[in-house]
Amino acid sequence: MSMLKSREANLTGAILLLLALIATRFPGFVAPANLMAVFNDTSPLMILALGQMVVILTRCIDLSVAANLALTGMICAMLNVAFPGLPVAVILIVALACGAVMGAVNGLLVWKLAIPPIVVTLGTMTIYRGIIFLLSDGAWINSHEMSASFTGFPRTPILGLPVLGWLAIIVTAGMALIMARTPMGRSFYAAGNNPHAAVYTGIDVGRAQFRAFVISGTLAGLAGYLWISRYAVAYVDIAGGFELDVVAACVIGGVSIAGGVGTVLGTILGALFLGVIKNALPVVDISPFWQLAISGAAILVAVTFNSRSGRSRGRIILKSAGQGT
Repeated sequence: MSMLKSREANLTGAILLLLALIATRFPGFVAPANLMAVFNDTSPLMILALGQMVVILTRCIDLSVAANLALTGMICAMLNVAFPGLPVAVILIVALACGAVMGAVNGLLVWKLAIPPIVVTLGTMTIYRGIIFLLSDGAWINSHEMSASFTGFPRTPILGLPVLGWLAIIVTAGMALIMARTPMGRSFYAAGNNPHAAVYTGIDVGRAQFRAFVISGTLAGLAGYLWISRYAVAYVDIAGGFELDVVAACVIGGVSIAGGVGTVLGTILGALFLGVIKNALPVVDISPFWQLAISGAAILVAVTFNSRSGRSRGRIILKSAGQGT
C-alpha cells in the first residue's frame, strides 16, 4: 500500500512539474479556466480508463473499448436523428445498455469459452467497427442532424464545469466506492493477485472477469454518447486507436498488467497526465512526432517501473509459498 501511495504522490508531482514547465512557455495554460477545460477534455479518457482498470486487475485486457464507444455513439446518434424529441435520459439508458451488452459478450467469451482476452477483444473490436458500417452504410451523422438537447447536455455548465466533467467525477466516486467497500471490488483484486488462492476462498474468477468486462463495457457505452454529443459527429472510425490511450492511462497510473495491483486514484492521475501532455504539447509548438515520442516514453517508463515492482512482489509471494510447504 505504501508503494501505491508513493506512486500516486510521484505521479502528482510529475503532473505539477509538467504544468510548471509548460507555464514557462505558455503561462495561460495554467489559468484555472484552462485547467478546467483540460480536465473536461480528459473526462472520456478517465471514464474509459476506470473500466479498463477493473479488467486489467483481473489479468485481462479490453481492446474493444474504443469500438464499443463508437458503436454505442452511432446508435445514439441514429436514435436521435430518428426520434429528435427523445429525452436525453432515455438515450443515456440506451447507451449504458448497449455498452453493457457488448461488455457482456466479451466477458462470456472469456469466462465460458476460456478464449484469451486479447484475442476476444481484438475480434470484437473489429466486429463492432463492422457493425457501425452496416448500420450507417459508411455515412456520417453531423451536427445539423442532431437535436440541440442531444448535443447540449454534456456541455451544460454546472458551477463552472460542464456536465461531462461532473459525470467523470461521479463515475470516479462510484468506482472508488465499489473497489474499496464492496465484495465485488475485492474479488477483482483477488482474481488478479492470485487466482488459484481466490478459488479456494470461494471467489469465482471467471465470474469476476465477466463482471469486470460488463463494467468496462457499460462505461464505454456512457463515453460513447458523451463523445458523440460533445463533438457532434458520428462515423465509423471515431475514436480510432483510443483504446491504446486508455491502456496507457492505466499503466502510467500504476495498474499492473500482471493483475491485482492498481487504484482508482492512480488511474485518474494517469489519465490526467496523458491529458495534460496531449493538450499542452501542441500549445508550446512541439511537433506531432515529438508529441508521440514523449507520450510513448512516458508509457515505457511506467511499464518499466510496474514490472520491477511486480517482480519484487512476485519473489515475496513465492518465498511465502515455499515457507508454507
